Amino acid sequence: MNVIDLTMCLKNGMRGVEFETKYTVERDGWNARTLHLYSHCGTHMDAPIHFDAGSQTIDEIPLSDCIGKCWIISLDNLADKTPITIDHLGNVADKLQRGDGLILRTLWSRHVDAPDHYRDNFPPISTELANWMVEHGVRMVGVESPSVADVNNLDAVTEIHKILLGGNVIIVEGLTNLDKLASESCLVGAMPLKIADGDGAPCRAFAITNLNELNA
Repeated sequence: MNVIDLTMCLKNGMRGVEFETKYTVERDGWNARTLHLYSHCGTHMDAPIHFDAGSQTIDEIPLSDCIGKCWIISLDNLADKTPITIDHLGNVADKLQRGDGLILRTLWSRHVDAPDHYRDNFPPISTELANWMVEHGVRMVGVESPSVADVNNLDAVTEIHKILLGGNVIIVEGLTNLDKLASESCLVGAMPLKIADGDGAPCRAFAITNLNELNA
């Protein structure tokens, strides 16, 4: 089984992440840390309640909705801040079936070690595309950027999140390693921490690229 990890490694000191030593082998007999995690740090999933787009919390999202076929949209050379539109989907717009997901491969995760650029200059999802995804029953959309919309524009980030989350489109942000996805489609899963009443949570995301071979 060819499984590709699409998850950013959480490191002490990155945005929204702080580790605190709780126990040590030398002092206590075992190693353990207390983890302080922002609910939208690293690779994470948003719940509708995050932007009051619905009452569903992260623990109420069925795992069956968190895994399935996704189309990989290659946008490797997209300029900074270029809105992602329906035209960028190419022929996938005609192939996509209700319940499929979309993974927007911009290779933006290469900027993660330049936090300001990573956060401020990524290509956002356009209003046009967000509405199209809802209308066509897209189950999940995954992006490499820290958000699906401009985090410095409250109106824009609110609008896109409300459209997608209110339209039952699961949002996964902060993906990485998408350069390893060479096929047009594959099985993608993103499993969030089961946090009671959560507005979002870090998740472990992965792709299985040889699914057709396994089913042969």
